[in-house]
Amino acid sequence: MTQVSTHPDPLGRGPLLRRLRNAGAEAWEMLRDFTTASPARFAVGVYAVLIAIFTALLLIPAATAGGGRTAFVDALFTAISTICVTGLSTVDMGTHWSAFGNVVIYIGVNVGALGVLTLASILGLVISKRLGLRAKLIVASESNPLRVHGGPVNEGQTVRLGEVGSLLATVALSTLIIEAGLAVLMYPSLVIGGINPLRALWEAPYYAAMSFTNTGFAPNPEGLDTFQHDYFFLTVMMAGVFLGSIGFPVISTLWRQRWHVHHWSLHAKLTIITTVLLFVAGALVFLLLEFDNPKTFGDRNAWDTIYQSFFLSAMTRSGGFAVVDVGSLHGSSLIVGSMLMFVGGGSASTAGGIKVTTLAVLALAVWSEAKGRPSVQAFGRRIPSDVQRVALSVVAWGATLVAVSTVTIAQFTKAPVADVLFDVISAFATVGLSTGLTEQLADPGKYVLAATMLFGRVGTVTLAAAVAATSRKQLYSLPVERPIVG
Repeated sequence: MTQVSTHPDPLGRGPLLRRLRNAGAEAWEMLRDFTTASPARFAVGVYAVLIAIFTALLLIPAATAGGGRTAFVDALFTAISTICVTGLSTVDMGTHWSAFGNVVIYIGVNVGALGVLTLASILGLVISKRLGLRAKLIVASESNPLRVHGGPVNEGQTVRLGEVGSLLATVALSTLIIEAGLAVLMYPSLVIGGINPLRALWEAPYYAAMSFTNTGFAPNPEGLDTFQHDYFFLTVMMAGVFLGSIGFPVISTLWRQRWHVHHWSLHAKLTIITTVLLFVAGALVFLLLEFDNPKTFGDRNAWDTIYQSFFLSAMTRSGGFAVVDVGSLHGSSLIVGSMLMFVGGGSASTAGGIKVTTLAVLALAVWSEAKGRPSVQAFGRRIPSDVQRVALSVVAWGATLVAVSTVTIAQFTKAPVADVLFDVISAFATVGLSTGLTEQLADPGKYVLAATMLFGRVGTVTLAAAVAATSRKQLYSLPVERPIVG
């Protein structure tokens, strides 16, 4: 006997609902497959979606202090600068944005600080309900000093696949703990500096986030002018920039190994040593070039001049804060600053640039070639040739991007090339320092500089991997012929 339904469906919604459920399941499955089959493209897509969301939020009239509507190009530029933790701006950050706009920017820099590949891996984990092998490879390759590259993951990578879960936890916890600690240390200086105690409750975590994320935005019109002689406040800020720039894998290594240097990974050793060397060398060069410049250090006493040289060296690495007018630096100092910014900070960090480990690997390769060694070695470890090739690729693509952007903006503005180069590298390396050129750019120049920020943050190698859908393995070797080099 056939049972008759007591709940008839005269509209035929049952089959329709089943089709909708099936279509939704298929779409979800396609999205899950995309996160693992094409991780680089997915990472770029994540950044594009985030930029679109934050641009829309900054276009809301409530985001501006006067209640007016921000121009689209300025909202887009600020959103990219925020998500890419750069710090460049085409508007006055201290007066243009309302409390709501500043909260949006504060959230944006912390989201961007997670890093495009780490964030993409977390979203992939949510979508796939588990951290699959390819998702682990995404994070493992980001923890590698030279980012993503085709081919198998080397056994000696900085963070092994089994440690990826702890790395993701380190990213979230270290960001929260370090920013909270910085805010607590900064709060008394803000109150002593004349900031209202209630307002300081907001500015302290804001400055802490901007320090650790290496962004460089300031929530007040005066910027750091009020604190240029508060060495404690500036030192705390430099400490935040340093912790953000060395990278999450190094933070994890330092937390686990403490002072057992012989247990540090090769990546941690190269990052710490190269960072300290560039910090000291940059300070000495700035001191030599600017000690007699009346517009920067010339009217300061000896101690203040020395200290501010170190502060400027730290900020040109990726921090983005300044207590002197960058546009008043000598041309030679701008070139040195451009070089430091181009190198940037550590891999899997909030800093930009080609990364200090890239510079270290290339320097070691040059040294090994000069010594006639058959392989590149450091601290009892051999650096494989594919890592060296990726290092060269990073520098080549980065230099090409900087050159194209510099020529384009110089043609638009007719400004001095040293000023254009400085701001372009600041955008590429997501530093945030400016000679004043960025605020004066016309709309076409803003779009070019915004694209430079995005490409610099996502990473040239990541973009190359996104273009190449698959990596092809060659099963044969071609005849060898040596062209003349040098």
